[in-house]
Amino acid sequence: MESNYTVGLDIGSSKIVLLIGEQLDNDVINIVGVGEVPSKGVDKGSVTDLDAVVIAISKAVALAEDMADCKISSVNLSVSGSHIHSLNESGTWAITDREVTAFDVESVLHNARSIKIRDDQRLLHVIPQQYSVDSQGHINNPIGLSGVKLKADVHLITCHSDLVKNLEKAVERCGLAIDQLTFSGVASSTAILSEDEKELGVCVVDMGAGTMDLSVYIGGALRYSSVLGYAGNSVTNDIAIAFSAPPTSAEKVKVKYGCLKCDNIKSKETIELPNVGGRPAHNLQRQRLVNVIEPRYSELLTMVKKELFKFHHEFEVEGLQQQLAAGFVITGGGAQIPGLVEVAEITFDNMPVRIGNPQNIQGLAEDISSPAYSTALGLLRYKNDAFIEHQEVAEENRLSLFLEKIKSWIKKEY
Repeated sequence: MESNYTVGLDIGSSKIVLLIGEQLDNDVINIVGVGEVPSKGVDKGSVTDLDAVVIAISKAVALAEDMADCKISSVNLSVSGSHIHSLNESGTWAITDREVTAFDVESVLHNARSIKIRDDQRLLHVIPQQYSVDSQGHINNPIGLSGVKLKADVHLITCHSDLVKNLEKAVERCGLAIDQLTFSGVASSTAILSEDEKELGVCVVDMGAGTMDLSVYIGGALRYSSVLGYAGNSVTNDIAIAFSAPPTSAEKVKVKYGCLKCDNIKSKETIELPNVGGRPAHNLQRQRLVNVIEPRYSELLTMVKKELFKFHHEFEVEGLQQQLAAGFVITGGGAQIPGLVEVAEITFDNMPVRIGNPQNIQGLAEDISSPAYSTALGLLRYKNDAFIEHQEVAEENRLSLFLEKIKSWIKKEY
């Protein structure tokens, strides 16, 4: 594979998407290959049938390789599921030469991430929020600044070791290496958010089939990450139960005819819905379909609101508007239903809401310009923290650099 190509692999509950693209100078990603297949053996971010997942990934790889006319050897992989947890921590470090160097930054980040996490968890992200040098705070890049004490505030995201290991195993069985792991909420945010929105305060809701990923940015930095184990499949199940329809038919009807407002529906408009067990299909008033879908979407959005209140009690006391001036951006496959913005604005107390479509893409852009591809596109753009992915090397480098510092101090003394 040509070295300037990056590959993003998003293994979701409803579909598996593999994108091959290259980063251009003007921050545009040129898409050269797309592989999309129905997902098999995955539920809410966890592998339930390893062989089925391997077969599905292999099909997606073959489709994308044929389109791009190249062979791929490694991927950037997304991770989601209710096993994802986040917390905010800080670390300090004595600046070695009274001027902050890259070694000092790496050291203070190392101290910030050196907390005890559960044995079954592993660290997925260490994302800097801000730095302080002595009494000066709110620093984005401290390198070169003078001072004695360096402090870093960071956002840590952890995941379940074994659940992620199963995803890795599926990818590796397809003959692919994994360049980096990225929380899907971080990836989708990278694809759809502006810097202004992050600065003003915004909540990204990535609404997939099995899960909803929440990412809250305040003051330009990621402050909260969470995953809710309910999403688009809940709506499909409601349709299947309410109208005795097979789940596959319920999904098709949801995608084709589903909406959350009755304004644009003719009063007696009917749709045909297949029945279970080979029974004859029955006609259904589209209005009845809306009456099933809208309450479930309202409930899902209310769950998002309650989750934010759990994160920050002041959100509930002072109102979300105080912290999230840019409002909400909803993306993912579940964001494509008409009427979602209007229902979300009501749920979120008339705060601004928009649908998050991927930005700055070309090539096969028409095929993947919808919210359903935000995570896969974000994987092509986001660079994960190198010192986590290459932790052992980073530790060796830290040790050798530290020994060099000691040698230089000794030489100065004598």
